[in-house]
Amino acid sequence: MLAGLPQMAGAVPGIPERGAVMKAPEVSRASSAPLTDAVTGAFSYSGAAIARELLAHGRQVRTLTGHPERAPAGSDIDVRPLAFTETEQLRASLTGVDTLYNTYWVRFPHGMTTFDVAVDNSRRLFAAAAAAGVRRVVHVSITHPDEHSPYGYFRGKAAVERLLTESGLSHAIVRPAILFGGDGVLVNNVAWMLRHLPLVAVGGQGTYRVRGIHVDDLARLCVDLGAGDADTVVDAVGPQSVTFRELVDCVRTAVGSKAVVVPVPGWVMPPLTAALGLVLRDTLLTADEYRAMADGLADSSAPSTGQVVLTDWVAEHGARLGRRYANEISRHFATTSPSSGRGEGR
Repeated sequence: MLAGLPQMAGAVPGIPERGAVMKAPEVSRASSAPLTDAVTGAFSYSGAAIARELLAHGRQVRTLTGHPERAPAGSDIDVRPLAFTETEQLRASLTGVDTLYNTYWVRFPHGMTTFDVAVDNSRRLFAAAAAAGVRRVVHVSITHPDEHSPYGYFRGKAAVERLLTESGLSHAIVRPAILFGGDGVLVNNVAWMLRHLPLVAVGGQGTYRVRGIHVDDLARLCVDLGAGDADTVVDAVGPQSVTFRELVDCVRTAVGSKAVVVPVPGWVMPPLTAALGLVLRDTLLTADEYRAMADGLADSSAPSTGQVVLTDWVAEHGARLGRRYANEISRHFATTSPSSGRGEGR
């Protein structure tokens, strides 16, 4: 994934140190031409949904991506490399951009790509945006980020939020818990297991809750927030909170599965999913992901910012869910440009 990693300490020309504030220069918005917005990972999952929404609003879209080979033939999207270590190239790729929609992150450490690397890459991205005169950043984060969390994912997300607030850039921080819809991984892979395995384990009684938002609802929320100027933080959550067991049962019914859903002690889940991951050559569920979900971090009490009901969507799309397994490592860690880190996001 990464042949050359950014230094984790020391000054980098053109990039402020952690905690340094770099104000974006004033940019005139008066123009008869369509404004250009940038999306990290516009050929990935949430990034693709945001790009579609922007194009539907008549905006020009530029993507910074670690997977330029994913650009479809005849695409209207301007493709640039997401090259964190190339300071001037990164700034040039963001020059002329009105709003940057940032979906970049890593779901789990893989090889030399760690949460600390992702935080430092995010610092470089925000600094380049400020230097390029980007008006606003809409950043996709996670519910319940906390720099003191026992979970590296949530610590890293909180650190990136802090870097953005310290950057001097106008910003909106959008915090989804889980995403569904389109070619999303979570619901599809639950369906795949229910189609192919005679037994499917659920940690504990599965009473921990999840509150998903449809990826298109997330995209609409992001684009709406991109049009504003005020700094804001909002949970991106749909209208329905369900227990994980209710979600699994809903998917089981939708796909017509005969699999038996078996409660197992929570400590069994990490080694069990790790063993299945070896067979699938993927990371199915990390120990931290399971524990964070069991701790209630995939739920939110915030007002709904989406319209699509999770269980209704599952029932409507059951016939196609789980027909193929969605491999996370193949999606995000294969054929990536050396300086990009992990080029796509959630």
